[in-house]
Amino acid sequence: MVPFMPPQAQQLTRVFQALADPTRRAVLERLSTGPAAMSELARPFQMALPSFAQHLNVLEDCGLVRSRKRGRVRTFQLAPKPLEDAQDWLAQQREIWKRRLDQLDQYLDEPWENEP
Repeated sequence: MVPFMPPQAQQLTRVFQALADPTRRAVLERLSTGPAAMSELARPFQMALPSFAQHLNVLEDCGLVRSRKRGRVRTFQLAPKPLEDAQDWLAQQREIWKRRLDQLDQYLDEPWENEP
């Protein structure tokens, strides 16, 4: 059973789940150069457009991309805020583990008091 997670933690979980897929990461890399139509984004991948659209839906649902439809063309663009939130969380975790490892180093460097 998963304990209750506040909305911010749920959002972060969805972002990491979206980033776990290499196709979605490749789409985000492409969108880092600027907006693109769905057909352009799908071109490098060997999958049907409806399957590719599911990847875009995951990215849009977690807030990593935004889309706009003009006529028959849906254009996607990167929304960096969720990535910044993930980066902030990772930086916090890095600091926690750095502190813990520093404490372990200190402990291991201390002479043993009751050595024979």
